[in-house]
Amino acid sequence: MLIHPVTLEGRRVRLEPMSLGHLGGLAEAGLDEELWRWTTTRIASPEEMRAYVEAALEEQARGASLPFATLDRDSGRVVGSTRFGNIDPANRKTEIGWTWIGRAWQRTAVNTEAKLLMLTHAFEAWRCVRVEFKTDSLNERSRRAILRIGAK
Repeated sequence: MLIHPVTLEGRRVRLEPMSLGHLGGLAEAGLDEELWRWTTTRIASPEEMRAYVEAALEEQARGASLPFATLDRDSGRVVGSTRFGNIDPANRKTEIGWTWIGRAWQRTAVNTEAKLLMLTHAFEAWRCVRVEFKTDSLNERSRRAILRIGAK
């Protein structure tokens, strides 16, 4: 598995390697307390979003994750974020998670296409044998989204 920042692009979504350049768009889409309800992270200010992005980039530098800014291709707007995490090249596995999408783009093709792009990359480019999704057991919305794409 060769882990390096890569842009994944579909018809409606572009997943760009996260950078501090995305900070304004991430803050605009993500300063909504409901988005963080089922996570261990709370983002309520631009400063907290900066810390979130910096932590994700530190994980990337260690080879532990590959974070993306999720963009709507039609508008070019940042609408959320997702990442590969707990990357384990020796065992050819990874997790997909740390996903949040602004409410205006929830229940649209954004999340479905982003997950398809990531699964395709994990299985075809990295040759993973296992990709895991994790969500809080009480997060019914995320659990239903995972089931809709055929995952268990």
